[in-house]
Amino acid sequence: MDEERVLAEEKQPPEKTRATFAEWCMEWMETIVVAFVAVTMVFTFAARVITVEGISMEPTYFDGDRVLVTKLAGEARQGDVVIVVHALQETIIKRVVATEGQTVDFDQQSGELLVDGLPLKGEEFGIENGITFLPDRPGQVMEFPQQVPEGCVFVLGDNRMHSTDSRYVEVGMVDRRNILGRVVFNLMPFSKAGFVG
Repeated sequence: MDEERVLAEEKQPPEKTRATFAEWCMEWMETIVVAFVAVTMVFTFAARVITVEGISMEPTYFDGDRVLVTKLAGEARQGDVVIVVHALQETIIKRVVATEGQTVDFDQQSGELLVDGLPLKGEEFGIENGITFLPDRPGQVMEFPQQVPEGCVFVLGDNRMHSTDSRYVEVGMVDRRNILGRVVFNLMPFSKAGFVG
């Protein structure tokens, strides 16, 4: 009897171990779709590739340079380069030079930015000293000194003579909610590729 049971078990067909070609294709399609959705989510909510337009951040960034920007790097601090939306008609790239509670002013004699009464020289950010002036454009430029309100930052372009930034009424103090993210990685040109800071 035991022999009959063993023989009967041996005669059963083996389990199907190989998937059909259609099943294999479906598994690959699922993998590709999941990967595509994950990458899309990352680049929509976690990080974005931004192409620099214009000359306002020279010599740090030139027209056509590409950078990786993320909000996951934490709140923007003094010295960080950020992408700002809703300040002008176009998205802008600028450097945070003062944060909440700090007082901003300009020394027209030395061409330096003053933060809380102390000069913040250009060399701090890898640019020239003595190039930060308050433009002579009555009605278009804010009056200084100014204290940065809570929840805001004060931004400048590194190319101080050719930058529409927080000195101008149309930009003013930038609400942190309008910061798309911090620049964390230089992508192009390849000669400058690498993490920032």
